[in-house]
Amino acid sequence: MKKRIVSLLVLATMTATMFAGCGGSDSANTEAPADSAAAETADAEVAAELPADTGKVLNIQCWNDEFQSRLKSHYPGYEEVDATHGKIGDVEVVWTITPSTDNAYQNNLDEALLAQESAAADDKVDLFLVEADYALKYVDTDYAMALSDLGITDADLADQYTYTQSIVTDSKGKLKGSSWQACSAGLIYNREAAKEILGTDDPDEVQAAVSDWSKFNETAAKAVEAGYTMCSANDTFRTYSNNVSGKWVQDGKVVIDKNIEKWIDDSKELVDAKAESTTDLWGDDWAKGKNPEGKVFCYFGPAWFFNFCLNADDPASIAGQGGWGYCVGPQSYYCGGTWICAATGTDNANLVKDIILKMTTDKGILKDIAQQDADCVNSKSVLAELASDDSGNLDLLGGQNPYKQLADGAEKVDLSNISAYDQGCNEELQKAVKNYFLGNATKDEALDMFKKAVVEKYPELTAE
Repeated sequence: MKKRIVSLLVLATMTATMFAGCGGSDSANTEAPADSAAAETADAEVAAELPADTGKVLNIQCWNDEFQSRLKSHYPGYEEVDATHGKIGDVEVVWTITPSTDNAYQNNLDEALLAQESAAADDKVDLFLVEADYALKYVDTDYAMALSDLGITDADLADQYTYTQSIVTDSKGKLKGSSWQACSAGLIYNREAAKEILGTDDPDEVQAAVSDWSKFNETAAKAVEAGYTMCSANDTFRTYSNNVSGKWVQDGKVVIDKNIEKWIDDSKELVDAKAESTTDLWGDDWAKGKNPEGKVFCYFGPAWFFNFCLNADDPASIAGQGGWGYCVGPQSYYCGGTWICAATGTDNANLVKDIILKMTTDKGILKDIAQQDADCVNSKSVLAELASDDSGNLDLLGGQNPYKQLADGAEKVDLSNISAYDQGCNEELQKAVKNYFLGNATKDEALDMFKKAVVEKYPELTAE
């Protein structure tokens, strides 16, 4: 397989016949009669009767150690062997962790799934993880099993947020994955900086000062006067891109939404005013704001950002001192999330089913994840419980309880404009536009760079 991303259309074509006879194939299924409840019940009963597991190895494909740490800490009976191996009963767990940089994770996963039918039993992929930006690429093929084929029912998943299921529902209406996370996101601010800039660190007062982009820009000007940078321009990108009016790709053509252009224009103005930096997300310069001397007012992110990105274990960090606060910010949005998919052809279907059910629907486990890992979990009732008392208070937020805001945000997530090309388009746009922010290209030149890069990445698309 060529070392580039396999497009959704190519994958869909290739997989239409590859897995005929395998448990996850939709190719033999037709739409059920709309009024046939008995037929649906019968299908569910048949699907629940999984063959006994024969696999000695459970192969999991992912791009970082987030799910590994969750499974290790919260799945009953998981035993760690080393960084890439574990045990569940007498089954060996093998982790293939390939970073997402330069599309490496998807390229590696593509190769593994393309070889799935002919792979030796111990080499077959059993579970793989996807992100929202490219979930459709995989779930709209026969490489991912329908959860109903594992015997997982709508009732099992009834407490989850609707958007988390929409992301992994294929074009036939089959649900192909499940997540333990609900990734509504907001503005995470430095409380000491807020006191200097706004005279208060109260979340409601800070929210009033950043409640729309006009207010945000006014606060940014005050931040500069106080010796702070508001954030990186890349921090705000997701907030704008989640509020677009149309998809990145329409009828095979790349379309730059007006809200993306607004992000470019607003960011350029703030960068020129020294109110925003151009640091790349996750880099060393960007991370300096985690400590007081970094002089950064805020980051934008979801709850997983609390645990994975703020160095809460470092007593010198702002998080280690309980120095962050949380508010919604200028616009509601979501950021990231991880979905567990069962690979068609797995020889550990019962174990896969149990992992998905326990890690994404067991309320006790989900509450433990929220409290131990400061994550926002995919359970309406668990979040309501956390929001109702001090059990949801987070030390790194100075004792603030963010769960009502996070739960409210999860109800507002709109996925009508996602596409299978989002990750590549987002990455190439930010990379190209940085040249404009730095004064190395005009806006039009930067956009031309983006169009050229995205068509090279996705040759089946056009960009005018």
